[in-house]
Amino acid sequence: MDCALGIDIGGTNTVFGLVDRNGSVLVKRSILTMSQNPVKELLDRLFFDVSVWESEMNDGVKLAGIGIGVPNGNYHTGMINPNPPNLGTYWDSLDLVNTIKDYRDLPVIVTNDANAAAIGEMYFGAAKRIRDFVVITLGTGLGSGIVVNGNVLYGHDGSAGELGHIVIEKNGRMCECGKSGCLEMYVSSKGLDLTVKEFKARYPDDTFLYNLPDKKVDGKEMDDAFDRGEERAREIYNYIGGILGIGLAQAATILSPEAFIFYGGISNAGDRLLKPALASMNENLLSQQKGKITLKLSGLPDGEAGILGATSLIWDNVRD
Repeated sequence: MDCALGIDIGGTNTVFGLVDRNGSVLVKRSILTMSQNPVKELLDRLFFDVSVWESEMNDGVKLAGIGIGVPNGNYHTGMINPNPPNLGTYWDSLDLVNTIKDYRDLPVIVTNDANAAAIGEMYFGAAKRIRDFVVITLGTGLGSGIVVNGNVLYGHDGSAGELGHIVIEKNGRMCECGKSGCLEMYVSSKGLDLTVKEFKARYPDDTFLYNLPDKKVDGKEMDDAFDRGEERAREIYNYIGGILGIGLAQAATILSPEAFIFYGGISNAGDRLLKPALASMNENLLSQQKGKITLKLSGLPDGEAGILGATSLIWDNVRD
């Protein structure tokens, strides 16, 4: 049986696993990326686990290749484009394909992490019968993978699909990319943290807000507060959802997708976030588009969209 190694590298966590041609995840693990450290430290930890898995596998299992989704991953060159969001300086302009080949002399294919998630949704998830869609990944930042007529949109230099860095608010929150007012500074885990901090300053006597941390706000705690009727929790989700809807409308005006599909992070809030986002999107769409674009949650198990998409790159490109 052939399998492929899928690696989904994020700003906080890296998820990797072995996947067969049918999309069955044989084994997987999540580890801290710790991107402020040399890349070799992450890869040493990762391939130690892979070696253990290989030793435990039957002799009939063959590793066919390695697919990788990573911020600013360039499908055309196998490198990481300059200034990858939410990764440290060691990752800047890294030749990732040749770095990986120091560990395994196998076919290695790299793409943007959100593009990998989009391919995973197309093959195994919520986009199986959709030809035009956008996957929005919500983690430390906001990533997007764009599929047009069944093909991932890479752009001439491999860097298409950075919806997290469209400007939503002029002179707004400063983003690590160097611009201000980027969508991901409002719709992401760090965007949630900043919004909570602003609400605390606005409502200093609110007990619910007082008990929330300034950083790494627990999304489940927010969801529970929303469900029990906490006014500020509802205001926060309505605020974030409203900004998300404006960003989706801008993307939809250009791309006219059938659906936006959400994966990970604060998208786990479901309709608490997506209902105000849908209303805001429709309010800002062209008249001929209103009511024709759906917002959907990922059809893949949590933590598997990236690795399923990454390994799909291998099955598309590696032949028997």
